Amino acid sequence: MSMVAIVGRANVGKSTLFNRLTGHRIAIVEDISGITRDRISASCDWNGLEFQLVDTGGIQLAGADEMTNLIRVQAEMAIDEADVIIFLVDGRDGMTGPDREVADLLRRSGKPVTVAVNKLDYPTHQSLAYEFYELGFGEPIGVSAEHGQGTGDLLDIVVSQLPPQPSLLAGEDVIKVAVIGRPNVGKSSLVNAILGQERVMVSPVAGTTRDAVDLPFVTDGQSYLLIDTAGLRKRGKVYESIEKYSVIRALRAIERCDVAVLVLDGHEGITEQDKRVAGLAVQAGRAVMILVNKWDIVEKDDKTAPHFEQHIKDEFQFMRWAPVAFVSAKNKQRIQRILPMVRQTSENHAMRITTATLNRVLSEATGTVPPPSVRGRKLRVYYATQVSTKPPSIAVFVNDPELMHFSYQRYLENQFRLAFGFEGTPMRLFIRART
Repeated sequence: MSMVAIVGRANVGKSTLFNRLTGHRIAIVEDISGITRDRISASCDWNGLEFQLVDTGGIQLAGADEMTNLIRVQAEMAIDEADVIIFLVDGRDGMTGPDREVADLLRRSGKPVTVAVNKLDYPTHQSLAYEFYELGFGEPIGVSAEHGQGTGDLLDIVVSQLPPQPSLLAGEDVIKVAVIGRPNVGKSSLVNAILGQERVMVSPVAGTTRDAVDLPFVTDGQSYLLIDTAGLRKRGKVYESIEKYSVIRALRAIERCDVAVLVLDGHEGITEQDKRVAGLAVQAGRAVMILVNKWDIVEKDDKTAPHFEQHIKDEFQFMRWAPVAFVSAKNKQRIQRILPMVRQTSENHAMRITTATLNRVLSEATGTVPPPSVRGRKLRVYYATQVSTKPPSIAVFVNDPELMHFSYQRYLENQFRLAFGFEGTPMRLFIRART
C-alpha cells in the first residue's frame, strides 16, 4: 500500500488534517506545539484509491533538545518511506524560517511534495496561499483542516501522484506471508533460503533488519508475497527511535499478511517474547505456523523433536493448532517443506463450510455431550452458520448466550476442528441469541 506523510513545523495543524482526511479522531489535537511525537498511521481512501496516511511530529531543525531530535528523526523516517508528501504550512502565520528549513529537507528527499496552506477558513483568506509559491513545489492548495474546506482538491492532487500498485500485491490469489519473531532467530536467513538467493541482509548482529521488506515470487503456479520483518523486542528494550518504528512496521506486516510464520531459535529455546509475538498474530486473526530454526546445532536423538514439539504446544496453549516444522536455514534442511505448509495453512484460513455440514457436526457434538444447565436453566443450542473467513468465524445460535460456559464453547470449537481440520488458523465462535 502506498504511503502519504503529512509533515511540517510544529502546530500548523497536521493532526487536525490527519483526523479530517482519515475521517476518525485518531491523532491527539491540542493548540500546543509538539503534541504529536511518534508517527501515527491509518488507512485512507479517496475515489477508490487506498493509501496509508502518516501523521508526524513537528520538525524543528535548530536548537533542539533530545525529545525534539527524536521527533525529527521520526519525521525524517516518514519522509524516507513516503511515496507522496503533504507539506503543511500555516497561512495565518505566513512564510517562516522553519518552513524554509523544512522545504530544504523535502527537496533533498526527491519525493513528490504538495504544499497545503492550512487555516484558510474563509474565502477571503485564499490569497494568503500565494506567498508559498516561493517554496518551489508548484501551486499551494488552500485548506481548512478544521472545517474540511479544500481537502477534496488536496486529495485529488495527492492520489494523482501515487505510484501504481503492483498487480501481485492486489491479486486475490496471492498468499501474503509475514516472517515474524524476536531479533536474531534467523528470519532473514530463512527468507533467503526459501527464495534460493540472497535477497535480504543477513548479519549475526541482532536488529539488522529494520524495515519490513516485500518480496513477491511465484512457484508451482502459486503467487506469494514474502514479508521479512524486523525482530520484535520487548517494549522496555526498544531504545532507539529507528528500532521503535521497526516494531510498528512488523505489526503492520502482521496486519496485512494471511499467514504469519513464527520463527523460533531451536538452540536458545522458547522465551516470553516468542509468546508475545505469537499472541500479536493470533490477536490479529492471522493463520500461524511455527518454524524451529537452527535445528542443525541442537544436540538431539530420535525423541528430541517430539519432545520439543510437545514443549511448544505446552508453552503456546493459545495456539496448539499451529503446525510445527524443524528447519535449518544455514544448511537448507527441510526448507522445501515450508511453502506447502504455508499453502495448506492459507487454505485452512480461508476455508468455508456449508451450513448443512456445519449443523450436522453441531448436532453430533451436542448429542454426544449435551449442553449444560445453569441454575436450573438448560442451554439450548439451535444451529450454527459460518459468517466469515480469514479466520473462520462461526455464529452459534442459542436460547441465552449467558448460559454458554467457556468450557462448552471450547468443546464445540474442538469438535469443529476435529471435523474440518482448521490446522494453522484461529477460529472465532460468536454465541448469539436466536431472535
